[in-house]
This record gives sequence, structure tokens and C-alpha cells, in this order.
Amino acid sequence: MPIAVIESLDHEGRGVTHVDGKAVFVDGALPGETVEYAVHRSRPTYEQAEVVRVIRASAQRVTPRCAIYGICGGCSMQHLDPVAQAAAKQRVMENAFRHIGKLRPGIIHAAIHGPSWGYRYRARISARLVPSKGGLRIGFHERRSSYIADMRACEVLPPDISALLPRMRELIAGLSVPDRLPQIELAVSDTATALVFRHLVPLNAADRNSLKAFAVEADVQVWLQPGGPETAHRFHPKEGPALAYTLPEFDISMEFRPTDFTQVNVHINRLLIRRAMQLLDPQPGERIADLFCGLGNFSLPIARSGATVVGVEGSDTLVLRALENARRNGLADLTEFHAANLFETTEDSLAALGRLDKLLIDPPREGAIAVVKALGPQQLPARIVYVSCNPATLARDAAVLVHEKGYVLRGAGIANMFPQTSHVESIALFEQP
Repeated sequence: MPIAVIESLDHEGRGVTHVDGKAVFVDGALPGETVEYAVHRSRPTYEQAEVVRVIRASAQRVTPRCAIYGICGGCSMQHLDPVAQAAAKQRVMENAFRHIGKLRPGIIHAAIHGPSWGYRYRARISARLVPSKGGLRIGFHERRSSYIADMRACEVLPPDISALLPRMRELIAGLSVPDRLPQIELAVSDTATALVFRHLVPLNAADRNSLKAFAVEADVQVWLQPGGPETAHRFHPKEGPALAYTLPEFDISMEFRPTDFTQVNVHINRLLIRRAMQLLDPQPGERIADLFCGLGNFSLPIARSGATVVGVEGSDTLVLRALENARRNGLADLTEFHAANLFETTEDSLAALGRLDKLLIDPPREGAIAVVKALGPQQLPARIVYVSCNPATLARDAAVLVHEKGYVLRGAGIANMFPQTSHVESIALFEQP
């Protein structure tokens, strides 16, 4: 088998080396290491491989906690020290700015850190009956596979949820239709934990009694979802606290349903909001837009400063949730929310929002190219804070803001929202000169 020295990490956390002019991406390898590797995919200009043996290890290599690390596709960086993970993600962001945007931030902000384990308060766990492999499996997908990893515990889930996994397997295996419950959606909040069981066929009375008993024993809310996300409904217990997460720094409580989009890592979310408010610096009397606002995660902290916020989101459901959260937190007079497809933003639709002193953008992985291109001469907010979950689309959009719209990229930094994975969350500040 070939042997090589690893040069760097790519944006997926794979080691990168070059052999005979061809790039080789090696799962499980770290920069500076000498490794023996096996190729599992070969193309004319690159190869994909995995480590077979580490001949000379990096000082930053650590022993993975997870018993099925390397099989489960949920994590890809457990073999790298958590502090070094954040540094690697910072380099991914900087490389994207340099190579895609032809830009260099004025300041690289310190990485935002939080707990490295037990942080994942949202997850979608698959379930599949596989008689040839011992029966029911629940877990994340295996790496590079549609198969389900045999997950008996999970180090990135909260410990009490990880401990429930064997009981969840027993529960589903004992139902009348174990092969027709493909998914459990997990939502842990400050007030309660919800498990949403997706079922493709109706459940019988015995199934429902088993689910009720599980809800009581595990002290969780059991929800059922017979169709799309909108069909999810609370099954047992019928009464009790709504799901909610708090933002104590801003005296805000955000209610949500378990199928709503919320950030996976509540600890990093709080710190990310703090950083966003520091960069945006909202002031009483200002009018600020929050685009891709969701249920108001950034909107309400902005409004708490006394600024007026215009939130825009593509989901009617989330717009309704944002309106309700604004009212519950006493911020209805400082907020307005609208549903619109921001991927089809035009100069006219942006101008229809009225005067904007500042702008916050928090798009999905596709980025906000239509928004930044729609910024016209009469609608150039003095300051833009861009929160991103994809360094490539952030760099692409930053190039438009700087090279076409005249903004200056004052600074950027990462938030380690998903420790042990290669996911890069980042935040950047743009200002008019």
C-alpha cells in the first residue's frame, strides 16, 4: 500500500497529499503525519483514500471517544484535538476568502468555542430493520454509505439522550411495524425533550401504549409524525411545557416545535448571537433587516437594543413562530416579519423593505447571492453582518459585496458549532468605507 506525508486538511477534514501530481484525500490523516493508506476511489485528477496505518503521528492526534468512529458518518474529526479542530476550520474559512473571493479580512476574530462533547441538542436519527445484521438499527448513516451505523451510544448527544438509545431500539423493535418507523427527530430544549417518531403507517393501540409508557419512563415528550413536518403533533403527555430555549443575556425565551429549524448547539448559539450583536452594534432608532430570520433567533436580540427589526424568512410557519415569539417577549412593537423567497430577491423587493441602516444575513448553505446582488445604490446599509454555514458561499457573496458593491471586509471568524465534525460556521462584518 502507498505511503505519504500529509500536507494539510481540506474543508471536509480529510488529510491532503500529492502523489505523482495527483491530489489524494485521506480520511483519518492529519497534517505532518506519515501514513499508509488505501484508495477507495480513483479519478484522473484525484484519489479518495483512508488511513490504514499511522507511521508517524501528529502531536495533535487524540484517541477518538466513540466506539464506532470511522464507521459512523456523524463525526469526521474525533482524532484531532478540539482546539486544533477550530484552528483548522479557521484556515478553511481564510482559504475560501483567499481563493474564491480574492479577499483577506481586516481582522481574524478569535474562534468561538463551547463544549466539545454532549452539545448536540438537535438530531435526526434513522431507524432500519436489518434482519441479516441482527435486527433493528438506530443511528446516523455510515460514512460513505446509506447503511445505518449500529449506534449504542453517541458522545456528541447529551449524555441522558445517549443513554436512551438502547431503550429506543427496544421500543421500536417491539412495535407492530418496526420496519415502518424510519426516523426519530430529537429536540432538547431548556424546558423539555421531545422525540418525534416518523411513522409511515398507522400505529395500533398496543403501539400507542408502548409509546406512552416510554414517554413516562424516559421523561420525554413523544410526538408522532404520520406525514410531512407539518403533521407532527404532540402525543404524550398532552400537557406540559412548550419547547423553548433561552437567551439570558437578552432576557429572551424562544418557543419552537421540534420540527422547526433551530441551532443544534445552544451554547455556541448564545455566543454567536453575542458576537453578532457586538459587530452589528444595533442602536435605538435604527432600522435593521434580518434576512433568513427563522423564528427570530437574531431578530429579537436586535430588537432588545431598541432598534426596529424587519425580519424576512421563506417559511410561513417560521414567520408565524417569529411573530409569536416577539409578542411573548414584549417586542412586537419593534419587530415586523414577512414571508418571501429570498433566493429570488430583486432590487425592487429589497427596496420595498424601506430604509435599512444595517443588515444581518444568516442564509442556509446556498448562501445569499441574490440578496447581495440586489443591493442597489439607494439601498446600501452602512454595516452588514453575515452569518454563514458554508465558507465557499460566504466567500462568493463577499466578493460581490467588496468588489461590486464597495464594502470593506472588516473582519471574520469561525464558531465551532459542530465539534468533532468538519462543519464550519463563520461570521463576517462588512462596512461601507
